[in-house]
Amino acid sequence: MTRQQAASTMNGDTRTKPVLLIADPDDAVVDDVATALEREGVAVTGAPDGAQGLLQAGALQPDVVLVSATLPVIDAVDFVRAVRQSRAVPVLLGVGEGHAEQAVRALAAGAAACVARPYRVPELLPFIQAASPESRKVLAVGGVELDVQAYQVRVSGRAVHLPLREFELLQYLMRNADRTVTREQIMRHVWHAAANTSTNTIAVHVKRLRARLGDEDDQLIQTVRGVGYRLVTPGIAESRA
Repeated sequence: MTRQQAASTMNGDTRTKPVLLIADPDDAVVDDVATALEREGVAVTGAPDGAQGLLQAGALQPDVVLVSATLPVIDAVDFVRAVRQSRAVPVLLGVGEGHAEQAVRALAAGAAACVARPYRVPELLPFIQAASPESRKVLAVGGVELDVQAYQVRVSGRAVHLPLREFELLQYLMRNADRTVTREQIMRHVWHAAANTSTNTIAVHVKRLRARLGDEDDQLIQTVRGVGYRLVTPGIAESRA
């Protein structure tokens, strides 16, 4: 699977498939891993250097990031630190002989673990499966926690009752945190393909949801005019202000 094919599947419509971003200068390594992981139901995209890797991490919001210790432009340690400062995503460091010092520094910067490079799919899969959207039973963004199985929501530890439709709307926004989802996507995933659902209906439910969550200044759930909505992680929202 090519990088372009992998990237094309990473949107709000197919987010149940786990997404792996590989920041590695070796195209052949990325393509080999992508081909093997596609058979395991994992979408993979690659970035050849640290600068492009950070752009991809922000745009695609991957479930796991794998970075080579030999990353150019922005080195692996600085890359790990930058990703971890913006998102709570597991970052794995691919290491070979002679990378012991980088491994220590990357772990101190927030890397979840070190894995052998060349990469071995059996070693990568447990990390990817643990971070996949389907495995997340309790979602957390800022002070909001949503228990998928118990249908419970807490805001700063306080239980908040949500009607089913608002619960499903919040769940969809949280699974796509920090990404804009269109009104059409919300119609399909929350109203279950009710294409004739009016945009006013969605706006009313968003307004009620904001009120129940105490989002009085619309900082948690932001309106993207003419497009849809975005639920924003507080730290990221502050950095954009």
